[in-house]
Amino acid sequence: MELRVVEDIDKAAAALFVETSPRTVALAGGTTPRGAYELISRLEYPWRQTHFFFGDERCVPADSPDANFRMASDVLLSKVPAIAHPMTGCDPEAYEAGLASVMGPGVPRFDMVFLGLGVDGHTASLFPNGPALEITDRNVVLVERPDHRRMTLTFPVLSAARTAVFLVAGASKSWALTELLAGGDVPGARVRAEKVVILADPAAAGAA
Repeated sequence: MELRVVEDIDKAAAALFVETSPRTVALAGGTTPRGAYELISRLEYPWRQTHFFFGDERCVPADSPDANFRMASDVLLSKVPAIAHPMTGCDPEAYEAGLASVMGPGVPRFDMVFLGLGVDGHTASLFPNGPALEITDRNVVLVERPDHRRMTLTFPVLSAARTAVFLVAGASKSWALTELLAGGDVPGARVRAEKVVILADPAAAGAA
C-alpha cells in the first residue's frame, strides 16, 4: 500500500492513469473523482479498446443527479469513444454477465479500480457492519441503504485488481485514512489489490 500526499489529486490521478495504461477500469462515484475524470478525458489514449465499468451505483435512473453514471458521463464517458458499461437497472446478475463478457468467467481482474473513502471508512458501497462485507461468492451484490438501494462490486473483485487507487480529499477523511493505512477495521482496508495507491491531499493526510 503506497500513500502519495499530493497538492493536486486530479493531476496525480490522471498521471497514474497514464502510468497504468489500463484497458479495463472500474470508476468511483462521489465528488472527489470528478476533476480527475475531466483531465483523463483530455488524454490522447486508445479509447476504443478501453472498457469502463463502475464500482457501485445507486438504484436510480441513469440521468438522475444521484447516479454515479451521470457524473462520469458528463465529464468523461460522453467525451471519449470508450466502451461504457453503466451499472444501471439494479440487476446484479446482468452486471456479472456483462463483466464476464469482457473479462471471462470467474472473478474479473480489472487493470485499474478507482475508489473513494467515506468518513466511516466505507469504499464503493461496502459499508461498516453491512452483510455485503462478508460476501465472497458473488462479484456484484445489492446493498440496502437509507437513501437508495445500491449495487456494488464485492471485495473479491476489488482485491483482484492490478491497481486500486483511493482518492482521498479533505480533513474529514483523516481518521478513515489513518485506519486504512493501519489496516484497521474499516471496509477500505479490506481491499488487497496487487498494487494499492492512495492519493491524498495534505488535509486528509494530516493525521496519517
